[in-house]
Amino acid sequence: MTITLEMMPPLMFGGLIVAMLIGYPVAFTLAAVGLSFGFLSIYLGFFDLNFLQAIPGRIFGSVLSNELLLAIPFFTFMGAILERCGLAEDMLDSMGQLFGPIRGGLGYSVIIVGFILGAITGTVAAQVIAMALISMPVMIRYGYNIRYVTGVLAASGTITQLVPPSLVLIVLADQLGKSVGDMYLGAWGPSVFQILLFAGYTFLLSIIKPSHLPAVPKEARTLTGWALWKKCLLGIIPSAVLIFVVLGTMMMGLATPTEAGAMGAVGAIVLAAIHHKDFSATGRKVLIAGVIAGGIGTIIAMLYTENLIFKLAFAITYLAVVWICIEAVKIPDLRDLIKQGYETTMRITCMVTFILIGSTCFSVVFLGVSGGVWLEHLLTSLPGGVWGFLIFINLFIFFLAFFLDFFEIAFIILPMIAPIAQKVLAPVVGPDAALIWFGVMLCVNMQTSFLHPPFGFALFYLRGVAPKEVKSSDIYWGAMPWIGLQAIMVALVIAFPVVVTGLLDKPLDVDLNKVKIEVPQIELPPLDFGQPKQ
Repeated sequence: MTITLEMMPPLMFGGLIVAMLIGYPVAFTLAAVGLSFGFLSIYLGFFDLNFLQAIPGRIFGSVLSNELLLAIPFFTFMGAILERCGLAEDMLDSMGQLFGPIRGGLGYSVIIVGFILGAITGTVAAQVIAMALISMPVMIRYGYNIRYVTGVLAASGTITQLVPPSLVLIVLADQLGKSVGDMYLGAWGPSVFQILLFAGYTFLLSIIKPSHLPAVPKEARTLTGWALWKKCLLGIIPSAVLIFVVLGTMMMGLATPTEAGAMGAVGAIVLAAIHHKDFSATGRKVLIAGVIAGGIGTIIAMLYTENLIFKLAFAITYLAVVWICIEAVKIPDLRDLIKQGYETTMRITCMVTFILIGSTCFSVVFLGVSGGVWLEHLLTSLPGGVWGFLIFINLFIFFLAFFLDFFEIAFIILPMIAPIAQKVLAPVVGPDAALIWFGVMLCVNMQTSFLHPPFGFALFYLRGVAPKEVKSSDIYWGAMPWIGLQAIMVALVIAFPVVVTGLLDKPLDVDLNKVKIEVPQIELPPLDFGQPKQ
């Protein structure tokens, strides 16, 4: 049997699936399949050996020199520090007492804290584990339905993927060739609606089955009045400042994603230090001085031009940050925490880099055997036009997420379907917003990869920290309603693109054929061509 060029793309896909089912690491599987089919294509005469020179060219030109990907280690380090510094414990305790008097109050507190932590940590595993260790025993003790408990904890952890500054959104922006700031703006609408869906489900359940979500008894609420509000604000205000430093500066155009990530990494160390019990009184005074100086500098920048006072104010703020970071290193617990953060960052960054190198090997060969043309013909010939394309892609990603991590989906599948999505979706929302809409839609979809059986990682994390009396069947069945809510969110994003595109800048509608450039006439004095004066 002769292998034709038309047979190569489906054979490559089939070979990749078979190789991944063996269980070998995805990064090396991608490279092996790509290079194997590359040498087979050379043997069959589809291209020559020189074509494979594109692989190192793209690795060194598009992957290792990509400045946007520098943001990944910064945001990873920020999440690694914040997930273990005690911030989650304080926020869950205070929010639980604040919402405790109402039915489902502990559920609301888990959802809200999950949203806030998602905006400052960006890591699902740590968020699910931290919230489960703190909240699960409390919710079980006060009589919450065990399936609701496991479901709300797992789902509130996965919202991290959608809430900026999610690592998923950075990777999607890079693979789709769009601005990270635009991707973040597009994700805010769906992330807020997702939280409202979760809260709405909790509210309905508290009405339909009030015994499943009881209120916390009055005698169990240890804080009331100003003391309770003070504890809530001490958790929320520093988190809000860090969110502004990272997201606000990026969206206002004051910092690139890499610079914002670097500020977030330093801010995470500062936040961990001020939350630690061994943080000194001198450190607190330095913190107050730095905050006041930063406030003065900001006001001066808003009202006047930059001057000496502005520079002095921010110099004091920078010195305060340096002082607090040095103090953090002197505290043994925080020194160990920073070391663990470095190790986690190194592992995740190396994993992402090797997956990118492997996916580059695969995609170059795939495009070399006309895989792009084959895939475009396959997807554009689907029944139902745009909506048929979107439904098929979302179902495909949903089932693919049973077996692959979001990094693998983003690096393998997205580069192949992005040009087709741009072509198909541009008539619906315009060429500028098409890939933003598509990317956020897939991000909402890929949340389910952490929840659905049999390989939902959030369920594994929950199983690892849940008490023995919690059955695995309760964890799996508890996740089902929340997967349904996430599917509803995907449907809403498909049906109402304005949920994503509403905050994006409107494209300028300019007809280039009607542009006129008028140069004003300048009256010059008459030239004198007479004899030169002696």
